[in-house]
Amino acid sequence: MTSLATTGLARPHRWLRAHPYAADAVLAVAVLTIVLLGAYVGPHAAAHRPGPSYVLLSLCACAGLVLRRPMPRAVLAFTCALTVLETVTSGDDPPHTQIALAAVVALYTVAARTDRPTAWRIAAVTVAVLTGTVMLFGVRPWYAQENLGLFAWTGMAAAAGDAVRSRRAFIAAIEERAERAERTREEEARRRVAEERLRIARELHDVVAHHIALVNVQAGVASHIMDSRPDQAKEALAHVREASRSALGELRATVGLLRQHGDPEAPTEPAPGLGVLDQLVDGFARVGLRVDIAAASTLPHGPATATGAAGAAGLVGPLPAAVDLAAYRVLQEALTNVHKHAGPGARAEVALLRAPDSLLLTVLDDGAGRTALATAEAPAGRDVGGLGLIGMRERAAALGGTCEAGPRDLGAPGFRVRASLPVRSATGA
Repeated sequence: MTSLATTGLARPHRWLRAHPYAADAVLAVAVLTIVLLGAYVGPHAAAHRPGPSYVLLSLCACAGLVLRRPMPRAVLAFTCALTVLETVTSGDDPPHTQIALAAVVALYTVAARTDRPTAWRIAAVTVAVLTGTVMLFGVRPWYAQENLGLFAWTGMAAAAGDAVRSRRAFIAAIEERAERAERTREEEARRRVAEERLRIARELHDVVAHHIALVNVQAGVASHIMDSRPDQAKEALAHVREASRSALGELRATVGLLRQHGDPEAPTEPAPGLGVLDQLVDGFARVGLRVDIAAASTLPHGPATATGAAGAAGLVGPLPAAVDLAAYRVLQEALTNVHKHAGPGARAEVALLRAPDSLLLTVLDDGAGRTALATAEAPAGRDVGGLGLIGMRERAAALGGTCEAGPRDLGAPGFRVRASLPVRSATGA
């Protein structure tokens, strides 16, 4: 099909769409031309010339088409009335039914701009009135070609208008569906970006809070014993260097997730998990925090209990990557909080319980610093939590688990963190 652009009609078409009254005026002139030509050159034109009244009625009927968009039903009624008037007042002469072309255009407009049930009711009444009038007062016999032709034209006008209305509704539904899909896509993209930002923020907080706390303690120790015990000061500075190197490595791995395609190669070091739990415990041991680890398993294979970081990691067994990372981060944040808030000489106890479908982590400390803070500042019945505790809860909730933090039961001194992470069983997998 030749487009409007190739035929040079694109600009007039755009102008007529922008000026509907002008377009309808052009249509009215075209319809009036066809009506008058049909009356003066038709089969009965030589014997029955149309009079001035017919020209006046045709001019009024076609002029009404200028208002067919804002008042479609009124224009249809007006053109039908003029058509009936011309047919009834024609006397002994055959009526010039070409004037009905204005009513046909008006009926098409009503069908294109009205809902289907209403449009077909109006079309039925219009066809009945016009066809019945010309059959009673028009050319004899009643089934003459002119009479049946008017019936066909009015019926086709209603069908064409209904088809145009259906096509417009179909296009509008497609456009609305496309817009809704685009909005949904944008909302989903924003949601994923927010989730990714939150996850990276948790990672950065856990890495920085843990390693900076170790660096701070070791730097303080080195500064305190620099003059009296330089050998131990050098050892503390070595721990500072190791902790800072580890922090930089994890920061590089986390920030590497933000790289785009084509950026320099991202770090390939795997995310930490319970397999490096012994390294985490050793880091806290160097700053004076004693950590005891015990593990139990209800899996059908392996020993029932184990102690120590290496034995606990082996007993827990392989975990999904997300669960393994979340468990490591929860333990890291909980032990960091023990080191920062439990007070000097505090001891931490870590318990791991591996079930076929869950992993239960419990971290207890016997210090008074955090408990005193909870009692003094927190309302009754509510946990104390900074960003670290919020991050632990969010990590557990992201996997469908739970994380609770608060003072120990039965008035015992210290603080307790308990997290339950769902794990898909090996048999279920």
